[in-house]
Amino acid sequence: MITDKRETELINFIRQDKLMKFYKSKEWFAVREQARRRDNYECQVCKSKGRYKRVQNVHHLKEVKTHPHLSLKLNNLQSLCIPCHNDAHERLKDVVEKKFMNVERW
Repeated sequence: MITDKRETELINFIRQDKLMKFYKSKEWFAVREQARRRDNYECQVCKSKGRYKRVQNVHHLKEVKTHPHLSLKLNNLQSLCIPCHNDAHERLKDVVEKKFMNVERW
């Protein structure tokens, strides 16, 4: 059980943009593991599409920077694989994959 004082300290880390202190806390690791276990260690987005991919990240549905009070709430967490987590944050959207253009090699 987390104390009110400790929760306030963790929320202050987020508000002060000291996110690594939050993400390295034992409280985050504990709730993160609860989310992973709850989701059976499966990416929930892939699962909703009928696919299986092992979980690699735990995503905050409501961002920690805008909703720090929800940062340790289990119902605000979702287990995701790295590609789905990148999609959720719209990361790598500017990276263009090189597409195969031609079979000819001269």
